[in-house]
Amino acid sequence: MQRQIFLARSLRFPSSLRFSSPFGGLPLHRSAHLERSLSPFHPWLASPSGKMSADTRMISRLIVLSGPSGVGKSTIKDRLMSEYPDKFEFSVSHTTRAPRRKANVSDALEQDGEDYWFVPMERFDAMVANDEFVEHAVFGRNKYGTSKAAIEKIADAGRVCLLDIEMEGVKQIRNSTLPARFLFVAPPSVEVLEGRLRGRATDDEDSIQRRLDQAKREIEYANSDAVHDKIVVNDDLETAYREVRDFCLQGF
Repeated sequence: MQRQIFLARSLRFPSSLRFSSPFGGLPLHRSAHLERSLSPFHPWLASPSGKMSADTRMISRLIVLSGPSGVGKSTIKDRLMSEYPDKFEFSVSHTTRAPRRKANVSDALEQDGEDYWFVPMERFDAMVANDEFVEHAVFGRNKYGTSKAAIEKIADAGRVCLLDIEMEGVKQIRNSTLPARFLFVAPPSVEVLEGRLRGRATDDEDSIQRRLDQAKREIEYANSDAVHDKIVVNDDLETAYREVRDFCLQGF
């Protein structure tokens, strides 16, 4: 089940460079890097005079990571922040779901404030009503969102903000005025992705099939013209990490 989309204003990027896909009927595009001169703050937060309001600052140094579940985004993201702790910081999302056991970590549950902010439905809905999210969406019976406060906190620390969100969240930010750079991490094949999902032993059969179906939709979306600034195929972790690292360091 796809998340619902809550923002709508299209932005167009330059055409992409096509490269061969490991997915047979699902070809991918590797987009050219964008050399964009961006305002240091989010345009929607500026006053009519062009000055930023004191309590709603936002940065343009925002990198959106996306890709199918099990593709290795978290491993790459965590390594990047470990190597550059003073440069990058992960924006922790809010969710209404319960904590789950971490993949590949025996008996370890996700931690509040580290993996997600776990909040009750009533609190989440109140945040939506108060316009506290940059993006928010529904996936299955749960809700997820990226708060403005989380991004602003990273901006205040002078770091580059990393968002790890799925396709519907990417669509919302791509269709907003928020200046960001977009990177998609793809598996070498759907079969390899299925093996990774089964190997981490955190999902039942129905969940695995839903994730694989969602992965195909995300790959098709990544194939859309100029959706992402760069696509990295994670067929070798070291190579994929270097590509992601070089992209994230560009211009910073």
